Amino acid sequence: MSKDTELFAGPTPDRNLERALRLGAYVDRALDGPPNLVVEGVLRRSVGLALEAEGCHAAVGGRCDIVAEDNRRIEAEVVGFAGERLYLMPTGDMRGIVPNARVIPVAGVPGVTVGDELLGRVFDGRGRPLDGGKPIKGGHTVPLFGKTINPLERRPICEPLDVGIRSINSLLPVGRGQRMGLFAGSGVGKSMLLGMMTRNTVADVVVVGLIGERGREVKEFIEMTLGEEGMRRAVVIATPADDTPLMRMHGAWQSAAIAEYFRDRGKNVLLLMDSLTRFAQAQREIALAIGEPPATKGYPPSVFAKLPQLVERAGNGSKDQGSITAFYTVLAEGDDQNDPIVDAARAILDGHIVLSRDLADAGVYPAVDVETSISRAMPQIANDEQQRLISQFRQIYSIYQEHRDLIAVGAYQMGSDPRVDDAAARWPKIIEFLRQPQEQKVSTGKSITALQALLDAPIVDVNGDEIATNGNA
Repeated sequence: MSKDTELFAGPTPDRNLERALRLGAYVDRALDGPPNLVVEGVLRRSVGLALEAEGCHAAVGGRCDIVAEDNRRIEAEVVGFAGERLYLMPTGDMRGIVPNARVIPVAGVPGVTVGDELLGRVFDGRGRPLDGGKPIKGGHTVPLFGKTINPLERRPICEPLDVGIRSINSLLPVGRGQRMGLFAGSGVGKSMLLGMMTRNTVADVVVVGLIGERGREVKEFIEMTLGEEGMRRAVVIATPADDTPLMRMHGAWQSAAIAEYFRDRGKNVLLLMDSLTRFAQAQREIALAIGEPPATKGYPPSVFAKLPQLVERAGNGSKDQGSITAFYTVLAEGDDQNDPIVDAARAILDGHIVLSRDLADAGVYPAVDVETSISRAMPQIANDEQQRLISQFRQIYSIYQEHRDLIAVGAYQMGSDPRVDDAAARWPKIIEFLRQPQEQKVSTGKSITALQALLDAPIVDVNGDEIATNGNA
């Protein structure tokens, strides 16, 4: 008698039913087949930062391990493919990779470990601690690239946010959940202004992404800007300039993912990213390495597709969620405000603060150029009186800038135009209004009061006679 026949042999029907069920389970296991096998590939080409592998299968965004000559495993990410070949970008050092090296696909998608344990810590683009502390284990994992929010579910920007900067609170009011850009050339004070906002802005959690900047600035920002008190509510992601392009991009994505986690838990988050330009440059390096053609001043089209994907992750959540108020620094190379990244960022952000090199050279910090800066949420968060003061200030500022060269060389005769007389007389007070020490914090109420006092104060000429205010005799 065969084993299959024995399974159905027995003294009672119940016994036969039990054996039939056992046989069914045995058949199911046999039909399932062996566990999934991982098909390895081989490395065929290495040019610059790009690696090409064939013989294996992996999705774009997936990970592969490349076995180096000394049996080390070098992690790489799939960034594209052509035919049967995969384009890989390493996350770390490429040294030790040899021709025909084994390429092993790794299951899973990139994720970020999140939780309250992140507060007060510093991590790199892979989520590894840089502060000497223990790795975060057992926390909740969220996707690195986040999830899209239905735009109809976002709460509108209607609550003003106090950033502690007099010129911004009064003239460029920022709302909770707004995305703002800090535009300036090199050495004009972007990082300094970002540090002042970090210390002065009221937020439950601060997420700082230091992307592609100088390595020495990481420790300076933590110790001098955040300090011990600020680090208790902050998470810092640091991917300095010597990191690979992929890690610099991952640092930005990771910063956004952590901010989203705390927002979804009802927290008001302040996201600071320095800088958005380095993120774009990292994507340019990757795209050019795998053969994408440049389009605008050396930037491939994928760069302008990635920027809104990153920026749109910030902002207000739904009714039961918190908010992410984001400030992105944007480097205007050569002080060119028509640089492709500057122009693209200006279009997708909710406002921009331009820093003036002329003001910085004159020792005015923060060097906010009120004339070329704008907050698109101002009509929703500023009352009619504040908007009137802002319009009045802008008119005076613009009139002086229009005639500043004539005034500087003495070609303008006082009394020729009451508006110009008023602007020239108020200019020293305007400069003092814009100037603010790094350690000083000025609330929104005090900022508006100071603006009103500046505009309502009577101005007299050298003879002691009162000048017509704002062009009105």
